Amino acid sequence: MTYRLRVVPQKKRRKIRADRIRKAADGLQFGDSWMGSPLVEERLFCNLPHRVRAGLDAISSPVTYPKGAILFVQGQKPLGVFVICNGRVKLSASSADGKPLVIRRAEPGEAVGLPATISGKSYELMAEALEPLRSNFIPRDVFLQFLREHGEAALRVAEILSEVYRATLRQVRYLGLSASTAEKLARFLLELPLAKSQNNGHLWAALPLTHKEIAEMIGSSRETVTRVFARFKREHLVKVDGSALIITNRPGLEDLLVG
Repeated sequence: MTYRLRVVPQKKRRKIRADRIRKAADGLQFGDSWMGSPLVEERLFCNLPHRVRAGLDAISSPVTYPKGAILFVQGQKPLGVFVICNGRVKLSASSADGKPLVIRRAEPGEAVGLPATISGKSYELMAEALEPLRSNFIPRDVFLQFLREHGEAALRVAEILSEVYRATLRQVRYLGLSASTAEKLARFLLELPLAKSQNNGHLWAALPLTHKEIAEMIGSSRETVTRVFARFKREHLVKVDGSALIITNRPGLEDLLVG
């Protein structure tokens, strides 16, 4: 079976209706092979037995995308699983009036499109390449048959779906349990992976997100997020040094949380 996928550049994606994308995306068209880490080396299935990893390699194919390309859209019939090898993918949903809400960003080693591939229901999110992307693609029918034959891989997929569920619950907390943008932003910052500085004991985290991206993740506007960040700095709750976030007063941030 031949798979082809229409890659939609960012500047053109708003002009293409989802139904037209669905009609065009009846499969994937793979480019030339590229030199990179094979699927078996990715953290997604790295702990599986060698024979299982070898089987996954046999059913996967490398595919590349430019920055801004759309892997799939909401409402599209699932094609299969995209395992990211290099680059990041933004997963977002849109309201009826077109307002975007970023659910999360998928990093290298993650599987994009997994819930829809397993359920057989339409993609509930849109996946966009945030930078030049290299991934391995596994067609849905082949992937499901592989899981039926390899219980270890099926169990690992169940664990991944549980992680997706937990991430979704965190997003619900931002939107449903936070009364203000200040609380949403404080909750977002406190849930970042943090490390302790050896110099002063402050907590810090990498923050490779723009104010606009953070706003889309917590259901706010870029202008409001910028104002709240400025407030946090004035109140000496946080410092921002380039892409590094330093939490100088964690209890102060925690005081902003209602529930």
